[in-house]
Amino acid sequence: MPQSALLLGSGFVATPAVQILSNAGVHVTVACRTLASAQKLAGNFTNTKAISLDVNDTSALEDATAKHDVIISLIPYTYHIAVVKAAIKAKKNVVTTSYVSPVIQALDEEVKAAGITVLNEIGLDPGIDHLYAIDIIDRVHKEGGSVRAFRSFCCGLPAPENSDNPLGYKFSWSSRGVLLALKNEAKYLENGKVIHMRGGDLMGAAKPYHTGFLGFNFVAYGNRDSTGYRERYNIPEAQTVMRGTLRYAGFPELIKVLFDIGFLGEEEQNFLKEPIAWKEVTKKILGATSSSENDLVAVGIFSESKITPKGNPLDTLCATLEEKMAYEEGERDFVFLQHKFEIENKDGSKDTITSTLCEYGTPIGSGGYSAMAKLVGIPCGVGKSSSVVTIF
Repeated sequence: MPQSALLLGSGFVATPAVQILSNAGVHVTVACRTLASAQKLAGNFTNTKAISLDVNDTSALEDATAKHDVIISLIPYTYHIAVVKAAIKAKKNVVTTSYVSPVIQALDEEVKAAGITVLNEIGLDPGIDHLYAIDIIDRVHKEGGSVRAFRSFCCGLPAPENSDNPLGYKFSWSSRGVLLALKNEAKYLENGKVIHMRGGDLMGAAKPYHTGFLGFNFVAYGNRDSTGYRERYNIPEAQTVMRGTLRYAGFPELIKVLFDIGFLGEEEQNFLKEPIAWKEVTKKILGATSSSENDLVAVGIFSESKITPKGNPLDTLCATLEEKMAYEEGERDFVFLQHKFEIENKDGSKDTITSTLCEYGTPIGSGGYSAMAKLVGIPCGVGKSSSVVTIF
């Protein structure tokens, strides 16, 4: 009897995952809150059907989970806790591409008691980055060497020829998620010292990053807590461990201005419930006495265009960014992932090993996949041998 997979979500990374599963003979159920979204994805593949499912409906989620062999959760990470709890009850395996959150980690003993596997962090970053890192670290150790420093940086950006807006960034997924990530704190190890960067200071600390390829004009900043990777990657000897994010130069400065002004705030504001002009919004947020373009040109938000009111500064800004900074027909994205290892060989000599992944997506409208969709969606798919289907 063929294996079955319940795939939650129909976002852009879901399509290549479904294709891999379908081609492997796995029977896939695509589940979304909106049936039409699930049907649009499922209709493109064999062995695939669509259902409407609200993961907030515990009974419905548990019922759907019990009917499948594995659950692939490609919905926002905040919902994974409900998914994993349903999987524990039904004794079903789970795959996600998200970081292991504290609430998921807290279920570790229950997961083990149920005899199931919950495989997280199997996308691009996190995911592919782990595999490249461990491969090289293991090789260095087997040859008697040690890793003195490990740095890893990744980005998903518009291809250089399409980076034609002030941020040098385009949104292929929730702009809210992108901007909220910029408010996270960063923690890493540098020359044996733990560096703790507050979210509000992160953009101001971004530094130029040289890839070794002259065509890229990147800046880098820390991402989350990197200190635990000394243990996770088995490099206790490392004095520097840092994982971070790359953006085109100019991105941090503009984001810092928006942050400092208050445009990333989530507090509800009455004046953001009506479609007033952007220049009036900026005036109110700044507490300015004038809304002339000359006064607002420094922050760049002085348009006469009406806002899409979302109640708070962050979501109102996101609505405009998604409209003005979306990928257009014929444009493409690209992913850049680079690890740098400073190693000391068995004989005492020192080297730097660089591992680089650079992948361009197919142009929008061509029918192919974006680089991000491929590198996140495919790793969480299915690999099939002659006798068994293995979930990666």
